[in-house]
Amino acid sequence: MHSSEAFTRTESDLLPVLEELRRHEPIFHRPEFASDSAGFEQMMAPDYWEVGASGRRYSRDFILHTLEQNPPVDADAAGWQTSDHQCRRLSPDTYLFTYTLRQGERLTRRATIWRKSPGGWQILYHQGTIVSAEEENVAPSKS
Repeated sequence: MHSSEAFTRTESDLLPVLEELRRHEPIFHRPEFASDSAGFEQMMAPDYWEVGASGRRYSRDFILHTLEQNPPVDADAAGWQTSDHQCRRLSPDTYLFTYTLRQGERLTRRATIWRKSPGGWQILYHQGTIVSAEEENVAPSKS
């Protein structure tokens, strides 16, 4: 067992949540969930923030402005691939969803904190970390 495998197992009772969140990722690149400013605003919690693959921190307002100026591409149409999907419950209505995203030659590990509310899923936090070529083959087992 890789040392990372112990940290990435999804409990069987969370598999339905994992599948639901899997359909929402990568965030901002699923037009069936949000494709305009109002949809993106509803999808992000008021105190949402993220750390980009560059290591920079971004506020909700900055992300909304960026999405308005540069509409995101559809992940499926662009041929992006996700793998290594995992889910952990952080509290009764909050979950950490992690996965690996391949965008052509670029590989990143992604982590999103989601909260289930009566109005649907909301994103609290997101982070992307670039995977170096040396680390590319050191991955947890597939889900």
